[in-house]
Amino acid sequence: MLSVLTNWRSWLALLALSIVIGTIFYSRYLANKIAQEERDKVELWVNASKAIFDNPDMPLTLPNMIRNEQTNIPIIETNELDSIVSYINLDSSEARLNPSYLPGKLREFKRHNDPFVLVLSQDPYLANKYYYGNTRLLKEVKYYPLIQLVIVGLLITLLILLLNTRHRSTQNQLWAGMAKETAHQLGTPLSSLQGWVEMLKESGGQESITKELEKDVNRLKLVSDRFSKIGSIPQLEPTDLVSQVDAMLDYIKRRASGKIRFDIQLPEAGSLIIPLSATLFDWVMENLLKNALDAMEGEGQISVQLQEHEKQVCIDVSDTGKGIPATHLSRVFDPGFTTKKRGWGLGLSLSKRIIEQYHQGELFVKSSEPGKGTTFRIVLPRERSLRK
Repeated sequence: MLSVLTNWRSWLALLALSIVIGTIFYSRYLANKIAQEERDKVELWVNASKAIFDNPDMPLTLPNMIRNEQTNIPIIETNELDSIVSYINLDSSEARLNPSYLPGKLREFKRHNDPFVLVLSQDPYLANKYYYGNTRLLKEVKYYPLIQLVIVGLLITLLILLLNTRHRSTQNQLWAGMAKETAHQLGTPLSSLQGWVEMLKESGGQESITKELEKDVNRLKLVSDRFSKIGSIPQLEPTDLVSQVDAMLDYIKRRASGKIRFDIQLPEAGSLIIPLSATLFDWVMENLLKNALDAMEGEGQISVQLQEHEKQVCIDVSDTGKGIPATHLSRVFDPGFTTKKRGWGLGLSLSKRIIEQYHQGELFVKSSEPGKGTTFRIVLPRERSLRK
């Protein structure tokens, strides 16, 4: 489904890009065409004016009609000293009340269009110039497509956000359903195993075997509890983060090779109480520490550092393993992605979900270098924390 959604979004982006490019090119073509038509009209108007000036005593019906029909293109006439002589199709009341109105319009017209020059006598130095501006239609053709593109862009962005939200919602429902079903399926055999362990205890069976069986059963109960919490909204309770991290480190140390060294940097004075789902947080730490062990293949060093800040707490889990290639960094937390020969590739994805969705924190790869190791960072908020 993810690949289908990605392909669909790619086609949507391509369609949007085609619309944008097509709209821009067509609007430019249309604007240039209208601008040329307007220039032709102004030129015709200037020529009609020249005909009237050159023949003041003759009844020139056509030139007069041409001059009178020009009612939408604003024009300013200047003399040889570049002083304003007359104007048409501009706000006359504004021109009377505001002395800077016409000079401002003249500067605007000079920026947009080249003037037409009309020599009114035999002296070539005595010539009037006609500057003209853009009509409202031309301005709309130039700027309305940009507004339309913005609106289309916003709609496409909204559509993509809605699709992403729907996709994430579907994923969340799938995660929750799978987790609940897994916890439910484990429940029945776990109850049966607990009963058999109690019967072995009462019958005087070998104590060492019974203890080991009890440990495995408790471990399965913990797994079932984790999955049941993943499938629902867990309750965050005030928990000592230092003790929680320390306990998980002790658990991993007992299962690590003797060639694995541990460098632990935890606050020495007092404890740090923050809202946590202890069961799920332990799962995250276990995933990160086990991944570190797997990356080092039996020999190396694991470093865990807890740093306190004003509004958050950071936990860095580092190893001296083989590191993560740069091409894989963006996919590390994707469900199903793994570089191991065995495994489902769900551990880091679940861990990120636990930290970011349930604890409103962050989980990311702080640094990684092939051949030297990797550092994962957990960031947890302290807004509701209580310091002892």
